[in-house]
Amino acid sequence: MPRAMLDYTKTILQKVSFDVKLFARELKKAITRLLPSEVDELRIWLQFYIVDKPELQPTLLLLKA
Repeated sequence: MPRAMLDYTKTILQKVSFDVKLFARELKKAITRLLPSEVDELRIWLQFYIVDKPELQPTLLLLKA
């Protein structure tokens, strides 16, 4: 079940990546709902996902807080 939540979170983030504010809001929600190990996995995925999306770079700071 937890793995399903991580996959669902990735799907949602991909779908809202057109809007930086919405992306940040969904990322904050994900951080509160996922397990610490899943947040680490999400951080790695996010670093690869936003390589070609410079407008989303500031959202990495949310994961470091």
